[in-house]
Amino acid sequence: MRRFIPQRTALLLLSAMLCGQSLAATQERPDEDMRASLIAAIQSSDSFADRFDAEVWLTDMSNRLGNRVEDPEERLTILRQVHYEARRSGLEPELVLSLINVESNFDRFAISSAGARGLMQIMPFWLDELGRPDDNLFDINTNLRFGCTILNIYLDREKGDMRKALARYNGSVGKNWYPQRVYKALRKTWYPQ
Repeated sequence: MRRFIPQRTALLLLSAMLCGQSLAATQERPDEDMRASLIAAIQSSDSFADRFDAEVWLTDMSNRLGNRVEDPEERLTILRQVHYEARRSGLEPELVLSLINVESNFDRFAISSAGARGLMQIMPFWLDELGRPDDNLFDINTNLRFGCTILNIYLDREKGDMRKALARYNGSVGKNWYPQRVYKALRKTWYPQ
């Protein structure tokens, strides 16, 4: 059963959650544009069970991501797409956020010394491998689609062992240091409360 919250009530709840002492990563009050953006994101998030779940998750994760991604629009785009692509690939969105935290610290224009690009640090060879040489790995949607799909492929290859899949994703097969970093980020910052 879907629960719909009237827009005024949603604004009041959202305002309370964004400004509440227990959840706020910052004490800065959200402006009207931020509220409107978050409400629009909540209403257009089709990977959630209902709008209430979207509101709670997006508000919580937006607060946590605020010190890494200043622009509220970009932050909500990242969060909405992470949730969508993670769920589409059978992954936990918080784990994907942890991986992004370790890989690029949410810098969508990051380039590694090996040439990996974007939020999830995708190697450009994947574009040719998939016959999509014109795709832009700095595009949030493209990068997250590639990254979540690749991690899911590695998870299948490793017969459901996420530690091994994460090591394969990083190119450190047989080692545990990279999965430990991702799980530490999950425990410390992204684990759902």
